[in-house]
Amino acid sequence: MQLNRRSFLKIAGATGVGSMLTGKLTGSELPPQQQPPAKQLKSIYLEAYKKHPQRFNMCGYAAPKIDTVRVAFIGVGARGSAAVERVSYIDGVRIMAICDELPEQAEKARARIKTTGHPAKVFAGKQDSWKQVCEREDIDLVYITTPWALHAPIAIYAMEHGKHAAVEIPAATTVQDCWRLVETSEKTKKHCVILENCCYDFFELLTLNLARNGFFGDIVHCEGAYIHDIGESLFFRGKPGRSWRLKENMTRNGSLYPTHGLGPVAQIMNINRGNRMEYMTSMSTEDFLMNNHAKKLAKDDDYFKQFIDAPFRGNMNSSLIRTVKGQTILIQHDVTTPRPYSRLHLISGTKATAQKYPLPARLSRAENHTEWLSESEFQDIEKKYNPPLIQRMQDIAKKIGGHGGMDFLMDWRLIDCLRNGLPVDMDVYDAASWSVIGPLSQWSVANRSTPIDIPDFTNGAWALNQPHDISLLKGGNTDVRV
Repeated sequence: MQLNRRSFLKIAGATGVGSMLTGKLTGSELPPQQQPPAKQLKSIYLEAYKKHPQRFNMCGYAAPKIDTVRVAFIGVGARGSAAVERVSYIDGVRIMAICDELPEQAEKARARIKTTGHPAKVFAGKQDSWKQVCEREDIDLVYITTPWALHAPIAIYAMEHGKHAAVEIPAATTVQDCWRLVETSEKTKKHCVILENCCYDFFELLTLNLARNGFFGDIVHCEGAYIHDIGESLFFRGKPGRSWRLKENMTRNGSLYPTHGLGPVAQIMNINRGNRMEYMTSMSTEDFLMNNHAKKLAKDDDYFKQFIDAPFRGNMNSSLIRTVKGQTILIQHDVTTPRPYSRLHLISGTKATAQKYPLPARLSRAENHTEWLSESEFQDIEKKYNPPLIQRMQDIAKKIGGHGGMDFLMDWRLIDCLRNGLPVDMDVYDAASWSVIGPLSQWSVANRSTPIDIPDFTNGAWALNQPHDISLLKGGNTDVRV
């Protein structure tokens, strides 16, 4: 999207940006996420339009193979400790360190290791214990499952100290940190892999392979979502600093958790690999639920009075993205409205359609588009088009688990790529471009859904980058110990 002078001045006046493209912010040296709301919005716009030359193209980069991947886990609450257990089943892995601010959490996670040969040392008790872990010489991969604000700082520190980084979603919460991830990965030639497990859901992998085989024809429109009612669980009396997700929903109004819906459809549309997202617009509802819940809790407990009339984000956010090829993507985010869970996955093409959530997975062909294919027809397509990753690993993934097995598929595939010196499925450009939708949506929501450009983190390399390989013709030799 190109801004003409009239649009430029209009937006500048609305946000107080003034000299938008002049570089550094003035008046504060705080990181963007700690600045007052007006400065945060200014920072988002400034960073979105800055230029960053590419140092090295990490797309398709094959790092030197690692026969035994030495892993450290940082942040081992429910999600992190489950990852410790899953990864401990994978052959060719040694869990070297487990780190959490709370010693008891780290010890619980260590107790979940299911196989032998893991000399996991606990690092805990300090807010920055993770630095000690990243500085160690006996670690190849740092697996990060901390609160969101720490994802990028730890990943950057890990890469700077010679480690590959695997980082939970979103990989960053500011445009600036998205660029820092990219620049650090390019400088160090260390992978920064976003841990987007939904890209390994069985139906999402099936639709990816269908798209690769022309089943959908030209992709016209895709939809993805994270609609999951966890609103009441955000309010709890815990130790200081443990209510970080509630704080995110009180201080940022936009699509805070976009990658579950976006990641799979971005792969199907070859984003960053022959295609890219060009610009977006975003809109949020008002808050109809969270403030009322705070008031209800405060009637019985004075602790919750601090949350009354807080600037809660709108319950539903809808963001619309346009690609350079003229396609559109709808991404929705709602964690507070009482409705059935949906990770809406919709692919609409010139020859066929696919959809899952809130109803079961289904397919439809253009020649009979008023009806979904029968169950037997669907199963025939599965047998023919399920990619090798599913064919080879589905049963063991279901047995070990993690959201039905997709978590384990994600972990196994990452380790297998590192052990065989293969390019990773989700590189730093994916981590940045999928995550940046969060802060960009904040800016658009605050400016009456004004469109904003999506940075090209590949610096033009997207035009020649090739889609990631899903054939398992290389690698696929990593065993699982069960």
